[in-house]
Amino acid sequence: MEVPGLAHNITSPLSPCAGMIKDLSALQLCERDGSKSQDGSMEALPVPQNIKISNITCDSFKICWDMEPSSKERITHYFIDLNKKENKNSNKFKHKDVPTKLVAKAVPLPMTVRGHWFLSPRTEYTVAVQTASKQTDGDYAISEWSEIVEFCTGDYSTVHLNQLLVKAEVIAGRMLPLSVFYRNQNKEYFDHVREDQGNMMLQAVKDNSGSHGSPISGKLEGVFFSCNTEFNTGKPPQDSPYGRQRFEVKAESLFNLDTNLYFGDFYCMYTAYHFVILVLAPKGSAGDDFCKGRLPALDLSNNSFLSCKQEEDGSLVFHHAQDVILEVIYTEPVDLAIGSVAEINGHQLMSMSTVNAKKDPSCKTCNISVGR
Repeated sequence: MEVPGLAHNITSPLSPCAGMIKDLSALQLCERDGSKSQDGSMEALPVPQNIKISNITCDSFKICWDMEPSSKERITHYFIDLNKKENKNSNKFKHKDVPTKLVAKAVPLPMTVRGHWFLSPRTEYTVAVQTASKQTDGDYAISEWSEIVEFCTGDYSTVHLNQLLVKAEVIAGRMLPLSVFYRNQNKEYFDHVREDQGNMMLQAVKDNSGSHGSPISGKLEGVFFSCNTEFNTGKPPQDSPYGRQRFEVKAESLFNLDTNLYFGDFYCMYTAYHFVILVLAPKGSAGDDFCKGRLPALDLSNNSFLSCKQEEDGSLVFHHAQDVILEVIYTEPVDLAIGSVAEINGHQLMSMSTVNAKKDPSCKTCNISVGR
């Protein structure tokens, strides 16, 4: 039984994840509905013991527990109480913060629980279990709740990221030429790089912007660059959300035949703009090792987002997708000496910042059918 259904109108004690049982009459009613032995005394259903969670993915897990063998024949169903672990910052009115009661037929254990509409990636949950026996009147006799156990769902797998990749390719648009990568920050940042970091822009950990299940968020370290150009000028835009100082570097300094390119994420922030995160990792670097097996690798010369092609004379030409905003993570430190820093004359558009930006879970363009 891979997808337990939602349990409705179940006569059951209060969820253990909601706190201690306060209404004893409700508990007694459930006990009176329990099965009886031949002499009329109550014969309690076994309480699941030693709950084990395994094979955790972004939207599924396996669960098993120990029970007394002598009581197994009386059990017809399992009730599973699944709750997001309490988060003071969570929106209690969102659907996914509502406790989920699942009912499944008593199948051999371990049992797989799967469902993107009630399981989200990278999310802490609590779970408890009851055994149940369906009665002739359609009601259930139930055991007491098991202990409460905690677990955390996983990141998107490469299968899920490939699904995002296909969706991103659909809207990427035609390719436009580019010649530089650029990074905008405030003056204080570049002063700090010069004075305290030996002129080196050092890697920072990727924040939690984008898809909640992205395996690079909070884990991959890199220096963040942009590469989109204005359609009419072919140059980087003069506006930026990150600061008035801009570091520019020739594209071939970061992106060449000794670099691997990976697809990292596809998302939007409740706007018409869509963002694609790419990772540039020099071959054999720590960042390259991190990305292998976690992220889909892209063909340098033939992909929908950022390409590097070698001409007959050995020179490299570069193109970027027109209809998505590219965020490029370079996984190694970058020396200011290989480029130049100057002030831009545009506006600082703070509304365009993607720092810890949350993905729109309702967007049909950039979501896939797994936990949001």
